[in-house]
Amino acid sequence: MRYARWSVAGSLILLLALPPALADESQQRRRDASHPATSAERLQTLARDSDWEVRQRVARNRRAPPELLHQLADDSHPQVRIGVATNLDTADRTFLKLAHDPEPAVRSVVARFEYVPARALAILATDNNGEVRLEVARNWNTAVPTLQRLSGDPLSGVSQMAQLSLAKRREEAGE
Repeated sequence: MRYARWSVAGSLILLLALPPALADESQQRRRDASHPATSAERLQTLARDSDWEVRQRVARNRRAPPELLHQLADDSHPQVRIGVATNLDTADRTFLKLAHDPEPAVRSVVARFEYVPARALAILATDNNGEVRLEVARNWNTAVPTLQRLSGDPLSGVSQMAQLSLAKRREEAGE
């Protein structure tokens, strides 16, 4: 017998027994969503699945087309949007969209991702959330002018990290 677990804020609140056929079908959709050989058409269908974990796996699939990733950047579940933010095929315009995400956890992942464009990092450097700005100060792709602005951040941790990042850049440049 397969079980579905439902949780809120990490607390288990309900266990439901799923019929084996339903559990198998759900697992198959999740496998399809993750598999690199799944067609773009099938990924498009799976991106509309009611199960957020299926949509998240589509978002993380390296074969998902950039336009589909852009659509998933508007998904209602933050874990799906985080999946988009960590996909190497995510387009710059999608990162710019995610830089304005309402969820701080999503913006933090975008700020931390090593392949995010400098333009998105410049947006995130002005974020109201200090943790997001700290991730920008740590990111190697952050442009020097952005780091210079962050070196004067009101949060000492952010300003110190920006100054450290600037010092590392100067050291690697041989200055």
